[in-house]
Amino acid sequence: MKHRLLAAAAVLALAAGTGACGSDAGSGSAAPASTGPAKLTVWIMDGSVTDELIKQFETDYEAAHKGVDLDIQIQAWDGIGERVTAALASTDAPDVIEVGNTQVAQYASSGGVRDLTDKVADLGGTDWIPGLAQPGNIDGRQYGIPWYAANRVVVYNKELFEKAGVSAPPKTRDEWLEITAKLNKGGNQGIYLTGQTWYALAGFIWDEGGDFAVKDGEKWKGALDTPQALAGMDFYKRLQALGKGPKDADEANPPQHEVFAQGKVAQMINVPGGAARVLEVEPGMKDKIGFFPIPGKTADKPGAVFTGGSDLIIPEASKNPDAAYEVVKALAGEKFQTDLAKTMNFVPNRTSLAHVLDADEGTAAMAKGASNGRATPNTPNWAAVEATLVIKQYMTAVLTGKDPATEARKASESITATLNSGS
Repeated sequence: MKHRLLAAAAVLALAAGTGACGSDAGSGSAAPASTGPAKLTVWIMDGSVTDELIKQFETDYEAAHKGVDLDIQIQAWDGIGERVTAALASTDAPDVIEVGNTQVAQYASSGGVRDLTDKVADLGGTDWIPGLAQPGNIDGRQYGIPWYAANRVVVYNKELFEKAGVSAPPKTRDEWLEITAKLNKGGNQGIYLTGQTWYALAGFIWDEGGDFAVKDGEKWKGALDTPQALAGMDFYKRLQALGKGPKDADEANPPQHEVFAQGKVAQMINVPGGAARVLEVEPGMKDKIGFFPIPGKTADKPGAVFTGGSDLIIPEASKNPDAAYEVVKALAGEKFQTDLAKTMNFVPNRTSLAHVLDADEGTAAMAKGASNGRATPNTPNWAAVEATLVIKQYMTAVLTGKDPATEARKASESITATLNSGS
């Protein structure tokens, strides 16, 4: 998931032609020169920042923090889990590491990540996007500092909306169903939604007040069989039926942007960068693509969305933890967050900065949706749940006519067993 979100957002940034801006040299308080370390090693993931922006940050930061020498190293995503785990267990770890937001729980469980709970107020934590901040908070302690986010929106075909007499995107779920039904005529699909797009299902479940799993004392319990989660699945079923998406595949099989590019699909749920991939297939759709946030149950709030993105962590083994914190504070501060958002078309970590993306329709819709962002259950074993494909299999079973309550109970039992394995 992390790879898909970043790749799509990076494509969008390239397509939008945004250039690098200035960077944050003063959002963190300068450490005294006499105590500054000779070198701070910072791991940044490939694709997160342009070379120009990160080099400008390095230059400006070192100028403002005399005696500090930043060694910023770009890391590839392939194999990063093993490298970070090894670094956290070593005595010579980097001072700051960028990690995927859903990876924080796994790394924190090793005991090798510094607890930054006492820094949250200093970092403006009350303004953080909840869905990005939550994965970095383990049992009430903040280990990961939110850096940037990306989430799904509805990408739509303006021409098909116009032909169907739809003048404006829907604001509520009920309107969404009505409009999608109206668009599902004349050989067109009102929406292309596959049977296993579980990140979309997550938002519908959260909107109903449910979740995939909940903490029950010291244990986790699968929760797909709760009335709230079943209501979310029921909405998914009703929406999915208004298109011709396969019930036994996810959005990558076939790639949904290729289906949308054929011009017969009115809507798809994707990150804004998915539009750039559509244009790679069919450049003629350039002026036909629009975006709006996934609708919520009421018009005053967008639908809940899974928030993917990155956090910054400081290893316990850092030899310069105080100086490392100053780097984190600068990277997570308002100035650099603004520059990063404008350069990479990512959602900044603060709700108050959503306006910096207003100039681009797709990223503006993404930023609005991010205000109701959420995260998957915050446990190191969540990745194992994804690997079992239990949620996808449950969705397909329901969409192909099996009893929702029975299938949800079986899926919940499987999730419970997986999340509590090894505990």
